[in-house]
Order: sequence, then C-alpha cells, then structure tokens
Amino acid sequence: MPLHVPPAPAPALRTVLTALGSPTAVKEARTPSLLHAQGPTTAELPLPVHVLDGIDASGIPVTRLTGWRFLIRCADRAVAAAETMLTPDGWAFSHFFEGPYIASTERALRQAETMTQPYQPRLLSVPGLYMLTLWLHGDCAADGATGHPAATDLLVPLAPAPPGIAAHRPHRVAELLPVLTHRVTPTPLLSSPA
Repeated sequence: MPLHVPPAPAPALRTVLTALGSPTAVKEARTPSLLHAQGPTTAELPLPVHVLDGIDASGIPVTRLTGWRFLIRCADRAVAAAETMLTPDGWAFSHFFEGPYIASTERALRQAETMTQPYQPRLLSVPGLYMLTLWLHGDCAADGATGHPAATDLLVPLAPAPPGIAAHRPHRVAELLPVLTHRVTPTPLLSSPA
C-alpha cells in the first residue's frame, strides 16, 4: 500500500531548492556526499519533523512540529538531507546533513511501503534518548504539521537506535511510548541512611 506523503509548505521547499542551487550553501554544508554528488540533485520525500516533549496527564503524547526534512537524491540514492525550520518570518532553510539516518530513513520508508494499511509518514524525535523514529500515522488525510501519535500509529526506530531498542522493527505507539518515556524519566536519587 503506498504511503501518503504529506505536502510540505511551498516556502519550505523553495528554501531547500534555493540552497541546493547555491554553490556557497552546498560548499559550506560540510557534507562530502552532497559536495561530490555527480549529476543533478533533487529534494524529495518531505517529512514533517515532530519532537516528543512528553506525555500529558491524560496519557496523550505532547509533540510539536520543528521543521520539514527533505531527502536529497542524486541518481538512484539519497546522498544527504535538508532541514527547514519555522521562523517568525516563515519557513527558512536550516542545514544540510548526512549520516546513518539518511539510509535508515530510506530503508524504513521502503519497509512501510510493503505494509497493507496506508500510513502518512512523519519523523518523531525523542531528544532525551538521541532517538529518531519514522512515525506512521494512520490518518492519511491529516495535516502532517499537526496532531499527536495515536495509540494505533506505528513507530519505527531508525538506526542507530538506543541500546535495547531494535532498529527497523515497527511498534505500536501504545507499546513503545511507555518504554521510551520510562527511559527518559530521571530516576530519583536514593539518599544514604544517616
């Protein structure tokens, strides 16, 4: 079943395309794979990036949109990614980057394409664990910039995942979120007897 990729805001895409067309932006990116790309590059697969801020009193995950991420493709593979951010003046290009999350995102998206249920792909960052997941939202018609993970949505941890959490294994939000929040919650210090 195909994924229903939400459309990125047009100004966010324009900022990425402008940066891709700027030799200065590409040269200063410090992304060797983008700098040495042979042939034209394109910005594809815009994914909204949400950050998990916690769980509210009723058990609902609290998330916020921090930007849109585009995979930068050259020939048949993604060589880098571009991130945009929302500023008071609108969408702005943030940075180019490369690393293991690029290939891991592509792999997770290919994996999601083989599922029988349709999903809307998003990214969910869990900063307290230095973790990034592909969030497969069940409401394909939803605005990709809003909402929170539903209990039946899937989270696919991207590699590298934190110790004890298998990368590329889909988990229902209701199953994985308690594990993640438990790991992020600080353990109270035990006082020594007087």
